[in-house]
Amino acid sequence: MMIVIVLSLIGVGILFSIIRLIKGPSVMDRVVSVDTINIMVVGLIAVLAIVFENGLYLDIAIVYGILAFLETIVLAKYMEGKS
Repeated sequence: MMIVIVLSLIGVGILFSIIRLIKGPSVMDRVVSVDTINIMVVGLIAVLAIVFENGLYLDIAIVYGILAFLETIVLAKYMEGKS
């Protein structure tokens, strides 16, 4: 029961972030929403590791987190050079 609540809250958070990604008034709002989605996806993968009792999902979450961090750095550098 608790897993269903956690997955629902993560899903609602991702939904609100997607809305901000679409409607964001500025490009920086969109960058922040993509970063927020990435953080929630890492949490979702970690919850799935608990549900399926498989530690391999945690390795996937770590790699995804590192790639998401690099994506945020690249987008920030691109926006810095653009302005």
